[in-house]
Amino acid sequence: MRRSLAGLVVCGVLVSGCGLTSGSPMVDDVRPGTVGAGLPLKGARLTVTSKEFTEQLVLGHVLGLVFEAAGADVLDRTGIQGSIGAREAVKGGDADVMYEYTGTAWITYLGNDKPITDPRGQWEAVRDADAANGISWLPPATLNNTYALAMNAANRKKYGTTTLSDVAALSKKDPAAVTACVGAEFASRDDGVPGMEKAYGMKIPPADLIKMDTGVIYTQIAAGTSCTYGAVFTTDGRIKAMNLTVMEDDKRFFPNYNAAPEVNSATLKKYPAIADLLAPVTAKLTNEVAQELNAKVDVDGDDPHEVAKDWLVREGFIKEG
Repeated sequence: MRRSLAGLVVCGVLVSGCGLTSGSPMVDDVRPGTVGAGLPLKGARLTVTSKEFTEQLVLGHVLGLVFEAAGADVLDRTGIQGSIGAREAVKGGDADVMYEYTGTAWITYLGNDKPITDPRGQWEAVRDADAANGISWLPPATLNNTYALAMNAANRKKYGTTTLSDVAALSKKDPAAVTACVGAEFASRDDGVPGMEKAYGMKIPPADLIKMDTGVIYTQIAAGTSCTYGAVFTTDGRIKAMNLTVMEDDKRFFPNYNAAPEVNSATLKKYPAIADLLAPVTAKLTNEVAQELNAKVDVDGDDPHEVAKDWLVREGFIKEG
């Protein structure tokens, strides 16, 4: 799973102890919109970080731009390779804040085996447990970057499934209809096919599980010839761009990976205005917004920083000039 297993990769731009060694200042000509009035961060020097994939890059720049508009000098250290490196940067004080996922923290960092079904409960458990690690969690977004099954419009019309329970029923009624393109990990992980089959009472024969690289899955689902369904991440921009339909996880099997600001506690104590600045921004981050912003990068080829800025300006959070 890219949000958790990626943490096993070396730290990339990091040196021993995962201390940050690179970065560049943000120098945008931005000012307060609906957030940042009165420049509550004037004089502050803050470092923002993120992991290396598209959504994280965009969210990291959202943070930096909001802080800039509120008067802070911001150092951009986004794009760390791997979850653990970014996490340790915030924990150790080499970075001040990032958007992290509640499921990643609960399972990967805090060592729990079972996710908490309720999204708010998952966040509260992470918030309470991480306080001892010098990390403060601000309220989460509804943005939930978790696993799902998706299909194209033609197959959606043909089979009429909208939920995973529907897929389970179809697998019993017409087993040949339920073929799935999946990543190798998803095919074997407890939070992938085996667990999904158990939770929903479905059985997909091994021959009908077509394993392939994650990036190829989207084009295969869109074509709809190799497989009827495919394993996707719910906030991936290609879902919208390729007009794919995500099956509702109506039994709430997949873990919650809600994005929330993860702040070094000493930083938050010094600059408590961070919480108020980020609250309305985080509240606007939905799966639909994430899909749109991710698509601008992954499909249209736009720069993550400019995508973040355009969104913040459009929503009125900050102004340019």
